[in-house]
Amino acid sequence: MYARRRRAYFLLMGGCLFLFVSAWSFVRLWSVEAAVAMCVVAMVIPPVAAMIANRRGPDDRWWDDPSGDPKSDEWWDELDGKRRRED
Repeated sequence: MYARRRRAYFLLMGGCLFLFVSAWSFVRLWSVEAAVAMCVVAMVIPPVAAMIANRRGPDDRWWDDPSGDPKSDEWWDELDGKRRRED
């Protein structure tokens, strides 16, 4: 899952760079309005790419990670019905 999100992020950011560079390299020679529109689209892509890269998948069980506070972890385990054995 992580590789797919990473690949999607880099593809989106690559598309963003392509739009921005091509808009002001050669599209502006034919139409400044089209170049500005391309830059507006390129401006929207980075936040979308960040959301896609940071979303959690169904296999990401971040809520099961211990917090580092033993008392808090014990309390949450008790709520979840888990019992930790003291070894």
